[in-house]
Amino acid sequence: MNRTTTRTMRLFPLLVATSLVAAGCSSSKATGPAAPVKNTAPQPSKEAAPPPISNTAKAKFEDAVKSFDTQKKAKAFDYPALERKFKSALESDANLAEAEYNLGVIAERQGNIPEAKNRYRAALTKKPSLRQASENLAIIEQNSGNVAGAVTLYQEVLQRYPDDAQSRARLAEIYRQKGDHDKAMELSRAALMRDPQSTTAIKVMIRSYLDRKQLALAKLVALRGTKIDGADPELQHLVGVILQREGEVDEARLFFKKALDARDDYVPSHVALAQLSLDSEDFPGAEEHLRRILQADGKNATAHLNLGLAYKGQGQYDKAMQEYDEAEKLDKELAAVNLNRAIILHKVKDAPERAVELYKKYIAMAGGDVALSAESPVFGLLREAETIVNAKREAAMAEQQAKQMEDLQKKQQSQMQAAEKKQAPTSPPPPGATPASGTNVAPQATPAGGAAPQAPTPTATEGAGDRKNNAAPADPSEPGEPEDDLM
Repeated sequence: MNRTTTRTMRLFPLLVATSLVAAGCSSSKATGPAAPVKNTAPQPSKEAAPPPISNTAKAKFEDAVKSFDTQKKAKAFDYPALERKFKSALESDANLAEAEYNLGVIAERQGNIPEAKNRYRAALTKKPSLRQASENLAIIEQNSGNVAGAVTLYQEVLQRYPDDAQSRARLAEIYRQKGDHDKAMELSRAALMRDPQSTTAIKVMIRSYLDRKQLALAKLVALRGTKIDGADPELQHLVGVILQREGEVDEARLFFKKALDARDDYVPSHVALAQLSLDSEDFPGAEEHLRRILQADGKNATAHLNLGLAYKGQGQYDKAMQEYDEAEKLDKELAAVNLNRAIILHKVKDAPERAVELYKKYIAMAGGDVALSAESPVFGLLREAETIVNAKREAAMAEQQAKQMEDLQKKQQSQMQAAEKKQAPTSPPPPGATPASGTNVAPQATPAGGAAPQAPTPTATEGAGDRKNNAAPADPSEPGEPEDDLM
């Protein structure tokens, strides 16, 4: 059974205690919270009467109950203050089992389950007929997964009180959760025979019909339940669930809001309204409901994930990523975290490489290509991200090649400039000197020894005939060479 629902039903002893104050209590015994309940079976005659309670303890207890009633009307509970008041009553008289029980209820509402169990057991020790304490212990065991222990406790209550309707209705819920709808309906009807006003049995029947998709019967029983107790948030919520499954979304939203009007911290209706707001892209409205859910259960991974979606819808991408990180810390198997984180990296953060990794991780965690439909959006997103990655890779390669070409051109240009510098003359020729490319011979200075300078050697292009015909006249002071030419 839903956790919040069972807590709601377990508050009724405090409400009953309020009735006790209104009616007055003049006897010497403190009347237990269960006394005014209509379906309470007669107590066994062999049970010893509880010891008398001091007037001081009774006065303090009544004051604590009045404080609870005031806070209930204001819809704002100060559990630490209530706890102090009931502890003061218990310190005045340790036999006040009802104060012990109510301390257990307060501890459970604050999430301190071990303390609640100890208080319920202590209340039963002081007053074994305090049936609600046994029932709450059974509910705790049921919610913790110890179904066998819960069944044992319910059966013990039925042994003491054969006509108890609530325990039968709780047993019916256990059978419903196990899928035995025939037994669940049998026990629910038996509970209603003993107490026609048992909303617990009615809720079991509604859920059983919902499980079997019998919406018309579920609606019929639900409307009967709202007539019995229109202030029960779970009944209003169940009507909303039925209408939502029938496609009447707007009508369903109204009943979810009615549930919150009855109790503004009723988590299932906040969950339903948050989802409807996300579906209609009312992201601020979704954020409001999700924050209320996290106030009740800060370790709700799904709520953190959906809050990330609400932030993303409002363009607050960094906040969205923080919520996705928190969801992953709480539940590493939550595959949707990878999908939603990848979308932001892909579409907003320009990190398609990382997005591709996360898309593939999501697909693997979701069961792979076989488990996911071929039309799942994730495949299109993955292909798009991969296309971007490939385009970026090709662009990077082209840019690198262009840079290499530019560097090569710069290197070649530098080499050409260096070669040109080597070919250029180092300094201009001195004035009056004949350039190297000229044909005239520069004047030669006479050596110090007085010898005349020698004539320049003929070039290779001059022929032998030229040398003979153009020879200079012989110096008469020098002996001539013999002629060997033939005439």
